[in-house]
Amino acid sequence: MVVVPVATAIPAPAAAAPAKILLAAAPNISVANVKAHLSQLQSIATANGGNRAHGRPGYLASVNYVKGQLDAAGYTTVVQSFTYNGATGYNLIADWPGGDPNDVLMVGAHLDSVTAGPGINDNGSGSSANLEVALEVSRQALSTTKHLRFGWWGAEELGLRGSTAYVNSLPAAEKAKIKAYLNFDMVGSPNPGYFLYDGDNSDGVGSGPGPAGSAALEQTLQDYFTSIGVPTEGTDFDGRSDYGPFISAGIPAGGIFTGAEGRKTAAQATKWGGTSGTAFDVCYHRACDTTANISDTALDRNSDAIAYAVWTIATSTPTPPGTTVYSDTFETATGWTVNPSGTDTATAGAFERGDPAATTSGVALQLGTTVSGSFDLVTGAAAGSSAGTYDVDGGVTSIRSPAITLPALPSGGTLTLTFSWYLAHLNNATSADFVRVRIVGTTTTTVFSQAGAASNRAGAWASASVSLTAYAGQSIRILVEANDSGTASLVEAGVDDVKVTQS
Repeated sequence: MVVVPVATAIPAPAAAAPAKILLAAAPNISVANVKAHLSQLQSIATANGGNRAHGRPGYLASVNYVKGQLDAAGYTTVVQSFTYNGATGYNLIADWPGGDPNDVLMVGAHLDSVTAGPGINDNGSGSSANLEVALEVSRQALSTTKHLRFGWWGAEELGLRGSTAYVNSLPAAEKAKIKAYLNFDMVGSPNPGYFLYDGDNSDGVGSGPGPAGSAALEQTLQDYFTSIGVPTEGTDFDGRSDYGPFISAGIPAGGIFTGAEGRKTAAQATKWGGTSGTAFDVCYHRACDTTANISDTALDRNSDAIAYAVWTIATSTPTPPGTTVYSDTFETATGWTVNPSGTDTATAGAFERGDPAATTSGVALQLGTTVSGSFDLVTGAAAGSSAGTYDVDGGVTSIRSPAITLPALPSGGTLTLTFSWYLAHLNNATSADFVRVRIVGTTTTTVFSQAGAASNRAGAWASASVSLTAYAGQSIRILVEANDSGTASLVEAGVDDVKVTQS
């Protein structure tokens, strides 16, 4: 959809004094309160021609209702105007005082309906859930480490006009301050699914992952649904809602969606309940999208999920520079997986977490000592009857770490992977033999590789350091591989003391 970015700039909030961290559990949001807001939006639509669409009086009345609630709760609100199709549209921006003004969490939803109906699920549901979460922030006088900002967008139904106007109105420095955007569009569909925007592209479909940091937002929401035993599915960043201009500006995004005109499958009905073969929202963009067109269960769960995300993210303590994000000395089993893709070809010498025995053949091959402790990742830990008994034979062996969630970084921050390694071989090796380390994220990238050669190479621990800054905010795995090219080479390899640090 074509977006017309016509807007007036919104002033940035004044810097507030640093706030203390409130270590409080996320609240249970009252679904009755959320439904009361929906009833108000329904009444506004009923009194204004049956809708709350862009350029119609019902939309401005909706803005005024939400603004009045927020003003009374202590928010600083700004109404931003823009023009589309000859009509004036409005965005409502609300800032909660406190938090780091250079580290903004923004939570948004579109407030407009289509002209055909009152738009109670689409998107009174997301707008009302966000409003009640914002009011609960005020009731609890939530003290945040991040600066918390809410947005209600106009003219989304005409092509994301309001959210685009807002993002385009911000100078580059102000855009850079928004470290995360959460979007809630249709969170109460009557035949609901539970979809999370696929920040890490783990589904492998559609337009790919969101900007770095989107995977962590998805994981935060996933953590909530896991805690209440509700399975989820990914949904693509397909450009149908107001995350669009944010991810186009490189801002990490996430959110929840309960489904629109798409039909629930039999498998989804088994998983979530409801009716298979029927649309998630049979009243999508129709006059029947009224207060009767809501699943109270979905609205309740998703309102609580929004609160969980806001409390978790907005009160999180930034990772201090020099912090260890991940480390493994291999003294205990931590979930590394041998042959994770099922494609290894090595017939002997597979990688394992083991207490290695030393082997030699003129030079040291397998090292019997580790960098720390007694265990490392090693290609066939046993010594056997000869140096060649448990060396790598026949091709590749691999071992992969558990998932590692990397933090989003402040401006100028870095992430560094360090580890110790060795590759040993005799002069029957070739340049096709290797030990290497790869990062598995949205793509798989080799970050370290040491090739063999037709000469004796004694095993000796060495250190390596590689940047992971490009993966900030993503969930990654570390993949270690060793290869005997298949020419009867004698190849041994080891890795120890893997660590990721932030600075």
